[in-house]
Amino acid sequence: MSEQNAFPYTTNLNILFPALSLIDIPGVVSQVEAEWFNQTLCQVNDSVVRLGVMQGEYHWHKHDNDDEFFFVLEGRFIIDLEDRSIELQSQQGYVVPKGVVHRTRAPERAIILMVETAAIVPTGDA
Repeated sequence: MSEQNAFPYTTNLNILFPALSLIDIPGVVSQVEAEWFNQTLCQVNDSVVRLGVMQGEYHWHKHDNDDEFFFVLEGRFIIDLEDRSIELQSQQGYVVPKGVVHRTRAPERAIILMVETAAIVPTGDA
């Protein structure tokens, strides 16, 4: 089973919008049927901007070499750390530093942006 298929998430690592393209987030969101959807929107230097449309829980994981930035566009998004939980509302963001074990949750459907290096494995490092 491949890395992408090892978890019950829809993860698309292809760059949907190349440079000099209009990025239409509502257009992408309107087509999402999966409960946990992740799509790379664009690349900026060595980083990518990803769109998440999520409901439910992700698994506990960490990224040994990469920080992750989460920014909520709509809904409520929770980042569980080993010692506390951070609840983000619309228009709020949070950085999880590399090496920090975390899990993300969306009690109801949430739409978020993530900024991370293009090399990151979204499901975490083994």
